Amino acid sequence: MRVQVVALCLAALMLAAFAPGMTVREFLASADRLPQNATAVLRPEGRRLVDEVSTSVHAIRAEQAADVRAGRRPAYCIPARGTGITPEGLLARLRAIPASRRDITVHQAIREWMVERHPCGSAAVN
Repeated sequence: MRVQVVALCLAALMLAAFAPGMTVREFLASADRLPQNATAVLRPEGRRLVDEVSTSVHAIRAEQAADVRAGRRPAYCIPARGTGITPEGLLARLRAIPASRRDITVHQAIREWMVERHPCGSAAVN
């Protein structure tokens, strides 16, 4: 019985790891329910939004690094000093996405933004 419970828990964790990320529509709906001040990140929902963005940025940086390691030109070249994303800038960017496209994930939206914001020059691949 105990082995079955452990197996079920592991299966649930694996499914959660492969679950698609939060959509832009869901992100904005959650953000709109939060106070627009520094206390927002102290709330569980605010923390969840911060984690969603952090996870997406981390994955996007990993994609860039994998492209460089493989000798491919990355779709974007985020500088080592950071993405330059601010909470206000992120919300403005997500709100600028047409309603018909807001079912894309936050990850995809940030990725598209980085393609525009940090394009790679011809010397991107060593």
